[in-house]
Amino acid sequence: MDLEHQHSADAIANRLAQTPKPSYLRDWVLGGIDGAITTFAIVAGVAGAGLSHSVVIVLGIANLLADGISMAAGNYSGVKAENEALNNVRDMERRHIKLVPDGEIEEVRQIFAQKGFQGEDLERAVEVITADEQRWIDFMLVEEFGLPRTERPPVPAALATFVAFVLCGAVPLIPYLFGIGPVFTAASIGTGVVFFCIGALKSRWSSRSWWWSGLETLAIGATAAAVAYMVGDLLENIVT
Repeated sequence: MDLEHQHSADAIANRLAQTPKPSYLRDWVLGGIDGAITTFAIVAGVAGAGLSHSVVIVLGIANLLADGISMAAGNYSGVKAENEALNNVRDMERRHIKLVPDGEIEEVRQIFAQKGFQGEDLERAVEVITADEQRWIDFMLVEEFGLPRTERPPVPAALATFVAFVLCGAVPLIPYLFGIGPVFTAASIGTGVVFFCIGALKSRWSSRSWWWSGLETLAIGATAAAVAYMVGDLLENIVT
């Protein structure tokens, strides 16, 4: 049976010695799904309203650039805010350790006690953790606040969102740009494939099967697209 990593003593030591790498999976999935949904919403809305193909192209490209930049900027600000919050908690814990060390030690003791440590084992565990301030702070970040020990760089996160948004969001426009017809049917199929592929791809980092994750994401995207089409069709009937 193939395992995700080796479990020899040397392999474990090398793996634990490495600094954890930040994951940009969330940023890719967020950007990809949002790009495909928002662009196809324009396609579906325009198709439902019976407008020309040129309107789809103009609005679609404008959406790719404007909303893509907006998504990237929003994700940049969000990740930066998460990092600032993490550093704020880190500074708070450092201040508490300096001002009320006995209280902080008791927090560590109770955390280990909840994990089943008792007696000498409990006191030894507390002693080891609190012997080093950085280790102590990292422990409290994870165990008390449920926060990660490392920060995620906001620029790569924003770029991942923007690239995924543009790549996935461009798919519904391809039939209109190159005259692949019937254009709306081709755009619908292409967008459905994107939704499914995004879901199948993210299953690599979960325990769910690729096909179930793909179908779930496809269902989410299809629902959003159907709503957009019905709104466009409704507006056409109201306006005309």
